[in-house]
Amino acid sequence: MELKELENEVLKLSIEDRGALAEKLILSVDAPSETENLRLWVAEAERRLKELREGTVEEIPVEEVFRRARAAIS
Repeated sequence: MELKELENEVLKLSIEDRGALAEKLILSVDAPSETENLRLWVAEAERRLKELREGTVEEIPVEEVFRRARAAIS
């Protein structure tokens, strides 16, 4: 089924059904699958490791990170 056909069919639904469908569609875009989430985190970890190895970022000791976080919220 083409997208336009699907849109036409969906618009024939009741407002309640369209709302429920809209919610499911939004959640499917906002919440990645477990596999996609893992892929994204691995890519982020690899990017950060590359930055550390290239020296474009600096490591911050965890104690310092927590100190800054506590200071920011107090």
